[in-house]
Amino acid sequence: MRSIAKVFGRSPFVPLQMHMEKVAECVKQIPDVVAAYRREESETVEALRKKISRLEHEADALKHDIRNSLPRGLFLPVERVSLLQILSLQDSIANRAENIGVLLTMKQARSFPGFDDRFDDFLGKTIETFELARSVIDQLDELLETGFGGLEAQTVKELTDMVAYKEHEVDVIQGVLLRELLAHEDEVSYGDFFLWTRILRQVSSIADRSERLAIAVRMTLETS
Repeated sequence: MRSIAKVFGRSPFVPLQMHMEKVAECVKQIPDVVAAYRREESETVEALRKKISRLEHEADALKHDIRNSLPRGLFLPVERVSLLQILSLQDSIANRAENIGVLLTMKQARSFPGFDDRFDDFLGKTIETFELARSVIDQLDELLETGFGGLEAQTVKELTDMVAYKEHEVDVIQGVLLRELLAHEDEVSYGDFFLWTRILRQVSSIADRSERLAIAVRMTLETS
């Protein structure tokens, strides 16, 4: 791994982008582990859970490396606290991906007709929300080059609005899924209901944290 301290010499944002790539690797595993769970392939689920945990650990180690290498008392184009907030939000997304993997190893929860398709829509929009927030992070170098203005700044504002809209869609579908779970209480045990609600909460949290991340970048842009 490249020395983070040396990378900071190029741009304070490159380390954040490196960390985001590791977070994205965690999120990328979620559809695969969900698919294996549906097939009741417990060994595959466990293997993917371990992979996500390893990736999350690598993201966590990189986060600590970035924190320890972030210059103090030197000129930075943005406040140090803003960089740390962005880093923390990114890391929290990797944590949620790991939590989902762990929850899927607890038991094989039952569902009901129509639930899987609705859940796929829910998960798909969550990942779309994350990818839009990831695009915001990808814009940081261009923002630095333009002094946080111009077309690039407008692009970030538009992306942030898109993230907010997608996160709203995730919230709406989560509400529908919860109502459907309650409507099928005779088919779903208390344990299954509890597990599904925990999974839904962790998935929606990825969208929520993605929105917070995009907003944090936008606020940093507007105060720089």
